[in-house]
Amino acid sequence: MLICECIKMKNELELNKVLADIKDPKIMMDFLKDITTPKEFETLQQRLNVVCLLHKELSYSEISKITKASTTTITRVARFFKDEKYGGYRWVIKNILKK
Repeated sequence: MLICECIKMKNELELNKVLADIKDPKIMMDFLKDITTPKEFETLQQRLNVVCLLHKELSYSEISKITKASTTTITRVARFFKDEKYGGYRWVIKNILKK
């Protein structure tokens, strides 16, 4: 029955809503570690580090040396940070990771 209820409520249990409802940093960390592999979690952290360094206007080669991210990853993060309509990276920089 629980599985059926989850399926029935899938539109209400979208990941963004679940994440937005978690206010405690430890619970958030526990949840992220539950739903990601160690490599996926490392990749998320790496991308956050990349966007911070892009914001500080470091070169791609400097960012790659610091984060071990490929230039492909850095380019993708840069595109989403600067050009894409979503604005998630921009919001995080402005509201959470201020200079």
